[in-house]
Amino acid sequence: MMDLVKFGLDGLVDVLKAAGEPTRLRLLALLASGDLTVTDLTEILGQSQPRISRHLKLLGEASLIDRYQEGAWAYFRLTHDGKAVQLVRTLLKYASENDPVLLRDGERLAAVKRIRSERAQAYFSRNAAEWDELRRLHVPDEDVDSALIDLIGAKPIDAFLDLGTGTGRMLQLLSGVYRRGLGVDASRDMLAVARANLDKANITTASVRHGDIFNLPLDAQDFDLITIHQVLHFLYQPELAIGEAARMLRPAGRLVIIDLAPHTLEYLRDEHAHLRLGFSHQMMAEWLENAGLEVEEVKDLHAGKQNDQNLTVTIWVARDRRLLMAAGQERQSSSMHAGGA
Repeated sequence: MMDLVKFGLDGLVDVLKAAGEPTRLRLLALLASGDLTVTDLTEILGQSQPRISRHLKLLGEASLIDRYQEGAWAYFRLTHDGKAVQLVRTLLKYASENDPVLLRDGERLAAVKRIRSERAQAYFSRNAAEWDELRRLHVPDEDVDSALIDLIGAKPIDAFLDLGTGTGRMLQLLSGVYRRGLGVDASRDMLAVARANLDKANITTASVRHGDIFNLPLDAQDFDLITIHQVLHFLYQPELAIGEAARMLRPAGRLVIIDLAPHTLEYLRDEHAHLRLGFSHQMMAEWLENAGLEVEEVKDLHAGKQNDQNLTVTIWVARDRRLLMAAGQERQSSSMHAGGA
């Protein structure tokens, strides 16, 4: 059970003032369900954009919601961490599911998400044939997923980052493991698909954000686990993306890369925009070590039929060595003291 949050009088009054207004409480309830834009919120609440924006500004100043920009759109969601938002989440639990205003908001929210899903599905359908063709070349996704889960383990993860999140598949696959998940992708079309998939799966502990894998709009050393799933072969300089991912890891955090082993399917360059025809164990190990990571495990997943048209998927698991080095130095120091005693 989560520890009871304690506030000073002034702090408690500030949180209650921010949340204790009908429109703002409705906004908090909606934003607890995922990322929404001002346009989404005006449609749901039936209020003007300036009014909604003013309420969002007050909630942001109270550290109850997060705002991030994606092109011309600004997205908002309930903040994950902090004393103030913990109190608000507790208050929302006491809201009746049968309240007519909240019920109506929920119905309109479902309509907004349905439209979002239809748009995303249209994009997905236009590209599904290409993705299906690539999947047929390597081991089934289910086998990759199973191996990935085995390597990661069931130990709870505080913060998870998926780079090049695409459809948000990793966020869905690992949703039972992490407390807070974030997916980053450079394609706004793919982010729309990912949001729709998270909505459909009712995953509220994860969000997605537009960003450059080489220059992430995130705080360094903030994640325990990072995945890069079938992304590096699209990049001119994969090693730079690995270095940026390493910068995001907490001490002893893990980076998991899922990509293709070396192959000779040259047509993937022209027809599917692959810039690299797979990665060898040695090459990946050098990049990971140069980024300050220690390779812990490597697993090759071979397709059932062995011929020139089959691809091998490799999973690399590496760990930030800072905490490991500190532990080793501590053991060495203890040994030296014992020897001199």
